[in-house]
Amino acid sequence: MSDALRDWLRLHLTPGIGPRTMELLLERFGTPQAVLQASGSALMEVEGVGPKLSAEITRSRSSSAVEEEIALADQLGVSFTLRGSSEYPPGLTEIADPPPVLYRKGTCEPRDTLAVAIVGSRQCTVYGKQQAEKLAGSLARAGITIISGLARGIDACAHRGALQAGGRTIAVCATGLAEVYPPEHAELAEEITQAGCLLSESPLGRGTLRGLFPQRNRLISGLSLGVIIVEAGRGSGSLHTARHAWEQNREVFALPGRIDSLASQGCHDLIRDGAMLVRGVEDVLEALGPLVKPIRTTPSETVHAPRELLLNELEREILNRVTDTAQHVDEIVRSCELEPARVIATLTVLEMKRLVRRLPGSLLIRVPW
Repeated sequence: MSDALRDWLRLHLTPGIGPRTMELLLERFGTPQAVLQASGSALMEVEGVGPKLSAEITRSRSSSAVEEEIALADQLGVSFTLRGSSEYPPGLTEIADPPPVLYRKGTCEPRDTLAVAIVGSRQCTVYGKQQAEKLAGSLARAGITIISGLARGIDACAHRGALQAGGRTIAVCATGLAEVYPPEHAELAEEITQAGCLLSESPLGRGTLRGLFPQRNRLISGLSLGVIIVEAGRGSGSLHTARHAWEQNREVFALPGRIDSLASQGCHDLIRDGAMLVRGVEDVLEALGPLVKPIRTTPSETVHAPRELLLNELEREILNRVTDTAQHVDEIVRSCELEPARVIATLTVLEMKRLVRRLPGSLLIRVPW
């Protein structure tokens, strides 16, 4: 392990340093090493740092907690991802107070940036469970990674729906990864590590604490292109995720229920306030805008906008023959091992769907929106 990682962990494991205080310390001193070398008086110039926290930071320089954390991570098969590294999820760099260190068990892949979160109430109805599994399965089959929080109720159904469809899913945990919470989801958590990963910003041994779950919700929305709320009463914690999503400029979707259902009141409020009503996977993929950067999902396929995942196999194959620089239609036809008439007809369909634009001189160009 590098000295840089140890410095990050020393700060991360210091009692009293949360995401906001960490950001303020880094703004003032620049690097974790500089924070650890700062004098007590200099530390106390930072907002939120008093004598007690300043002393904790000073003590952390010689603490054995870092080596113990690294040893436990190795034992559990957990890896560390530092902010600024190539493995750090790009979506989290865009949010307020991104975690400096992520704990990961399992694998993250570049295609996981093509992700949608599905969250909702722990006390959900049969209807909510069915719809969460159905939406997650449909999105996973289309190539979307499902993000959720491993909680009881809707979260667990979302993970299971993705797994049953053979897709990828990521569980963002509020507690440390040394113990799965809730404990009855230990087997589900293990399945998730085989088809995605568990992520947490909490030290490995941290248990359930007040405030951890709302704090975790900003990561669920940050990792996603959009958030779907499935069954939420007016007091549901999943509404925090919706608010984070709006603040992070993510799309917010809500599944309607019966108008007299208390379990769906939060969803109905969201729809009233501007969230998109969801009837099926098509509503979600059509609403998500073009990606900041195209994502390669297979060696031969690149996705520029999530709605491309609604295309059939032939349409997707031909779309991926069209580039973002103008090409003559004859060049595209020659690149496809198909009947020219079939290629021309499919290109016309793609043009009608606003995925391909025709330019003067029989030229075509791929457009994301």
